[in-house]
Amino acid sequence: MTPQAISDQERADRIGKAAAERDLTARALGVELVSMAPGGCTLRMTVGPQMVNSHGTCHGGIIFTLADSAFGYACNSFNQATVAQQCDISFLKPVAVGTVLTAVAELRSSTGRSSVYDMTVTDADGTMVALFRGLARTVGGETIPL
Repeated sequence: MTPQAISDQERADRIGKAAAERDLTARALGVELVSMAPGGCTLRMTVGPQMVNSHGTCHGGIIFTLADSAFGYACNSFNQATVAQQCDISFLKPVAVGTVLTAVAELRSSTGRSSVYDMTVTDADGTMVALFRGLARTVGGETIPL
C-alpha cells in the first residue's frame, strides 16, 4: 500500500512540532510555537529577568535567537534539510523584562538551493522591535521522515 500524500500545511505542522521538540535552546528560553505554514512560522516568548543585558533590557542575543529559531522552522517547513548561510539583524527598540515577543518568519524568495526569509519581531502592541533577514541553503536530505 502506498503512503497517503499529506498537504503542504500538514507537512509544515509536523515539521514545526518536531522542530519545537528538538530545539532545546528555544525550549530553555520558553519559546512557544504559535503557527506554521509552508515557508512561514510564528513563535512567541516572554522576556524573563535572566535575559537582560547590562542596560537592564533584553539581550540582543536573545532576540536574535528567537528570530533565528523562527527562520529555522520556516526554512525547513518544506521537508528539505536547510541551514542558515547568512543572517543579519537590526535592533529597533529596547525591550523590557515581561515583554511578550512574537517572531514571524516569511519566505521572500527561493531560487535553486538558496532562499531569503524575513523575520519581524514585535512586542505585544505590535511595535516592531527587530528585523532579521536570513539566507538559507538547502543541504540535501529530509528534515524529518514523513
